Amino acid sequence: MKPRQRTVFRRVDGILLLDKPQGISSNQALQRVRHLLRAEKGGHTGSLDPLATGLLPLCLGEATKIAGLMLAGRKGYETLARLGQTTDTADADGQVLETRPVPALSDALIASVLARFRGRIRQRPPVYSALKQGGEPLYRKARRGEAVDVPEREVEILRLELVERDASSLRLRVDCSAGTYIRSLVADLGEALGCGAHVAELRRTWAEPFDRPRLWTVPEIEALAGQGDAALASALLPIEAGLAGLPTVELDADQAERFAQGQAQAGFAAGDLGQVGVLQAGRALGLGRIAAGTLVPLRGFRPPQPLSGA
Repeated sequence: MKPRQRTVFRRVDGILLLDKPQGISSNQALQRVRHLLRAEKGGHTGSLDPLATGLLPLCLGEATKIAGLMLAGRKGYETLARLGQTTDTADADGQVLETRPVPALSDALIASVLARFRGRIRQRPPVYSALKQGGEPLYRKARRGEAVDVPEREVEILRLELVERDASSLRLRVDCSAGTYIRSLVADLGEALGCGAHVAELRRTWAEPFDRPRLWTVPEIEALAGQGDAALASALLPIEAGLAGLPTVELDADQAERFAQGQAQAGFAAGDLGQVGVLQAGRALGLGRIAAGTLVPLRGFRPPQPLSGA
């Protein structure tokens, strides 16, 4: 039997907007793409549950330095809420806890309940989640049968719309702040409707700064890998694309050299702009902070490595 050839990893820089398939974890999806691109370094921004599909931004190489920026952005989802049944995970992958009859729900009643969940609300994240307590994900504690107390948090529901419904389900469109759990939202909606509910389907449709993303499926990436590095490069966005929602400053050559040396520089816009992307001739040099007109370097980026030459 011929031994399996080991993957030889190389430096790959950029952002890949993956259409995560159902049934695998976000990390499993990341590792599959990393091996296809032979990327030595990568991370994802915002886990999707195994049941969920849709946009999972993958940051490779130098782009991992801005993963936190994208993690903190707003996101959009479409979900199918199954009424009349609650589960321990608040989705269809969990064990059924309770089954209740679904009452006759008028359009007016549904509209009034949805209105209560728009704006700033408080919700309790699911016990089966990747949130950590004491350095350990909550889902591990829950699987061991430990009692887990998850504090409520404030989130913002920017949009909550009914797309369609039938006697046992509601299809919803949700735009929300970072940190929002759609499973918790659906479970709370089910209680407000008097019958309980869980997430039967979930798809992330967008995430800042990618409001109309072109998503790549794993089979598409596999096909590109068979065509060579130039084809793979077509699926990657530059690190600048991830800075689209951030204020930016352009530096000249002398300013760029001082930035690279970690020197603070005065003479920029008055006031406090906070964190900014730092560019020279349109290329991202790093992240900085402007306070009282002074640019302070926070993090620098190495020049991008062309995939075809990796």
